[in-house]
Amino acid sequence: MKILHIIANPKPAEEANSKQLGEMFLKSLREEKPDVEVVEVDLYKDPPPFYNYSTYRNFWYPIFTKGYEPTEEETESVKYAKKHGELFNDCDILVITSPMWNFSCPAILKAWQDQVLSPGLTFEIGPGGVKPLHRIKRAVLLISSGGVYGKDNNRDNLTNQIKAALEFVGIKEFDIAWADGQNTFFYTDSQQRKEKALKIAGELATTITAPDLDESQAVN
Repeated sequence: MKILHIIANPKPAEEANSKQLGEMFLKSLREEKPDVEVVEVDLYKDPPPFYNYSTYRNFWYPIFTKGYEPTEEETESVKYAKKHGELFNDCDILVITSPMWNFSCPAILKAWQDQVLSPGLTFEIGPGGVKPLHRIKRAVLLISSGGVYGKDNNRDNLTNQIKAALEFVGIKEFDIAWADGQNTFFYTDSQQRKEKALKIAGELATTITAPDLDESQAVN
């Protein structure tokens, strides 16, 4: 079983609540499943480029224009996407560690999504809809926020955005460990909230199993 762990927090772990959740998750996972393979991608050490016109043409023009061949410039623009798309396609479980910034994900995480979740790379698209080119069925979100956001809160553009993007490419199962209320100016129980999230992160790790592939998610 292979885990792809995407890290979207620039702070050191002692200052980053989401990274502390990631450490707890991985510690419990390795205790439970010593043979698990974890591929870590720290986006601040391997940053994605912003999506541009050449990237768009490379991925989308062949879909809309029969026989379209990307130019050398367009092919060059998707090197990052192809490298990280291969990592994505080669994993069983996706784990994302991220804080909430301005009610959404850090721009670097959105840029990674824009690169990796591309047609012909991690999914196919056509008259019949979207078909995954990966085998991931489950994603684990290890996140933190200064505020507290209940279900259907319209300020939560972190979990909702990530889930919407991943659901589009066929990932339907999500688990979340959320250290919320971490702004100590507003919440006196920040530490208790983090401890609860750490416990959940550790417990989630014990439920991780490799997915059974079905025809709709088999990699060709």
